[in-house]
Amino acid sequence: MKKFLLASVALMALTGAASAADLAARPYTKAPMVAPVAPSWTGFYIFGGAGGGIWDADSHTNVLGVPATIDQRVGGDGWFGTVGIGYDWQVSNWVIGAFADGQFGSLRGTIQDQFAALTGRIKMEDAWAAGARVGYLVAPNVLSYVNAGYSGSHWSGAGLTDLTGAASGFHTDSFNRNGWFVGGGVENNLNIFGISAPGWFMKTEYRAAYYDRKDVAVRTDVGNLATTDTVSFKPWVQTISTSLVYRFNWTGPVVAKY
Repeated sequence: MKKFLLASVALMALTGAASAADLAARPYTKAPMVAPVAPSWTGFYIFGGAGGGIWDADSHTNVLGVPATIDQRVGGDGWFGTVGIGYDWQVSNWVIGAFADGQFGSLRGTIQDQFAALTGRIKMEDAWAAGARVGYLVAPNVLSYVNAGYSGSHWSGAGLTDLTGAASGFHTDSFNRNGWFVGGGVENNLNIFGISAPGWFMKTEYRAAYYDRKDVAVRTDVGNLATTDTVSFKPWVQTISTSLVYRFNWTGPVVAKY
């Protein structure tokens, strides 16, 4: 009897081992992939670049403070560099921000004392702006935006010449003008052609600035004495610039999308 029981147990053990050997190996499964975390536009940024611009000014000559000529359009053009700083807040696909920047260069043009038939070369030497922008993300790393704000500008003095081009002995002094601006542009990340550039962006922007009228005194070269003439000058400046932008927290997370 004992022999029979031992034989039965041995047979059951062999049968179980054979059944276990026939079972398929446990299939290998990969761990679920973690969805990439979208970068955030919220944070500080700095930028620097260059551009070109044109300006036009409505101008006439006053004699003893009374307009003596009708308005004529004068203007100029040139190149400039720009630097700035800003901060953006991202809300869903919208980006709202504040910024300040400066432009430094030479947009040269003409100023005229029409009554005395005198002409000089004037230039906008620098300008600054502070304002806000609102944009929409047409892609996670591409922002289309509009902006507006307050602006100031500095204009050089001009030595005046007569109709023959000879020095007349008269000039205008430098002056400042303030006003407001509107504009817009596109900003995009520089991860292109397979090159990783986290935090680096490029933006291209158009801006139109409208400055207050200024009555510029015509003065003598000797003694800097004012004459009876002043030149009314109301400039409008248009610029296009391209800048390299660095965003300090471009790798910062927002809510991941799966």
